[in-house]
Amino acid sequence: MFQAWLKKLSDCLLFQGINVEELDLMLQCLNPKVVNYSRNELITVAGEKFTGVGVILDGEVAITKENAVGNRMLLTLLGGGDIFGEMAAFARKEVWSTTVLAQESSIIMFLPPDKIIGNCENVCVHHRQLILNLLRIISDNAFLLERKLEYLAIKSLRGKISTFLLEEYKRTGKSTFLLPLNRNELADFLNVSRPSLSREMGRMRDEGMIDFHRASMKLIDIACLRQMTQQ
Repeated sequence: MFQAWLKKLSDCLLFQGINVEELDLMLQCLNPKVVNYSRNELITVAGEKFTGVGVILDGEVAITKENAVGNRMLLTLLGGGDIFGEMAAFARKEVWSTTVLAQESSIIMFLPPDKIIGNCENVCVHHRQLILNLLRIISDNAFLLERKLEYLAIKSLRGKISTFLLEEYKRTGKSTFLLPLNRNELADFLNVSRPSLSREMGRMRDEGMIDFHRASMKLIDIACLRQMTQQ
């Protein structure tokens, strides 16, 4: 059943250090569930019963969180080989902490939590490696959460935009690059409204800091953008 996905799964961080033969045996032991989702279909809903660590076999999903009044905030976008729900696997309260939405047609493999962190009947060496990999991923995600908190601490909208653009400049090593998020997704990530984001980016273009066309972004005055991150 899982033969078609073994090569892709072997490249996933969750299965790092586990060869294809061991992975095949482990999947037989875990007996995960594979589900197909259509574009814009809900995969999980925050507060509902946790069903297992999700591994994205194909497609793209959005991890979102809603506040008390129902406003959605985009936490991150994930693609093939990425996982979600890893923190809930170790939580006492077995519920989803976030809502996951299929951005496009997606195929998700769910690994049952009781078999991941419970005792393996076959005492598999690769099962212990799986748990170690899972803990490493949780640690990495904790650092990403700190990054999200840094954005929330920035008071001005221009400061948030400048910080995001400079991070992409550092990541790509180029002053001209494609934005990884569309305008709605970027507004959700920065926790601001779409109209406010568009207006501020338009002002920054008019003032000669940036230029853009659709997803293409060009940083013109990097020194000024760095000053804006302090506001």
